[in-house]
Amino acid sequence: MQAHVDRYAQFGLVRDMLATPQVVRQFNVRQMADTAREIASIGKLLLTGEGSSRIFPAKSAMAHARRMGWPLTLHTEAGRQAREYSLKDWAVFALSNSGRTAEVISLFSELQAAGHTSRYSLTAFAGSKLESLSARGYTLSCGPEGAVAATKSVMEQALFYRALLEAVAGTSTLEGRLGWLGDMVETSLTTSIPHEIVERIATAGTIYWAGRNEGVAEELTLKTNEITRKPADYLEGTYAVHGIEEVMSGQDVLLWIDPYAESEQKFADVLAQGVGMSIVAIASRPTQFPTIRIPEAGDLNPFVQMAAGWNVLVDVGLHLGIDLDKPQRARKVGNEFVG
Repeated sequence: MQAHVDRYAQFGLVRDMLATPQVVRQFNVRQMADTAREIASIGKLLLTGEGSSRIFPAKSAMAHARRMGWPLTLHTEAGRQAREYSLKDWAVFALSNSGRTAEVISLFSELQAAGHTSRYSLTAFAGSKLESLSARGYTLSCGPEGAVAATKSVMEQALFYRALLEAVAGTSTLEGRLGWLGDMVETSLTTSIPHEIVERIATAGTIYWAGRNEGVAEELTLKTNEITRKPADYLEGTYAVHGIEEVMSGQDVLLWIDPYAESEQKFADVLAQGVGMSIVAIASRPTQFPTIRIPEAGDLNPFVQMAAGWNVLVDVGLHLGIDLDKPQRARKVGNEFVG
């Protein structure tokens, strides 16, 4: 997508996406220092929220922490189910753009009433209901979004969690890499997507996403519904070749984020040959499938992969003639607190 091209520039969704590289470059990695010290002393952290405010921010940060071997105990759960857990000796961090999401407000109201003190939040607006229920609240710097689908806010939320967990672990690698990461994200957002790939995805019956359980493919599945209005499903890891092929068809497409090299032939045998469906990879290396090449960003790859997925979905949505800013049923606040 390109900001200077009319077919893109008219949409708030595109403007939000293209603002993301600068959000990354200007991110303040030191703002959560006090909270990080408190969480470190507790040793256990629950990351909660709903929809896009939890999937990518929480799962990408947790996957990185596990790869690094950091000793902090981490878990993520949506607000309703988290209310069923014993959280008396956990720190709890909630993300909600609006600060009015009913599920997390119910959770924080119960925690506050029970005398739980380690409640933290990150919202898009200061003075929200969620912030009022938090021991400490933070506000996103990215500003309001011009479309229903959350984009630049999701990236900043994920950066916040990454910086928070680094601070808890007593390390700091992000600050010196934000300019570089912003450039990588911009490259992925503006790379030209081959027309034949866009057309094939646009004509798919179901758009499947596969990839690691670190939030990228799962979040892009949700964005597929919002942006292209097509059925989509997330197939974690190698789930795509463990039975679901029984109900797939040659009309379907699989988008695979950073394929496991040793799994490529199995996917080709079961899905491409057995089902007759198309497989498209999004990766920093060549694969045996049509591949949308993106920069290699090491441990920051998820941010670059997310931007590439947005880029693909915008082109597919425009190919289908969809108003990217105005879904027919989806809402900016999924389930708003009233009370």
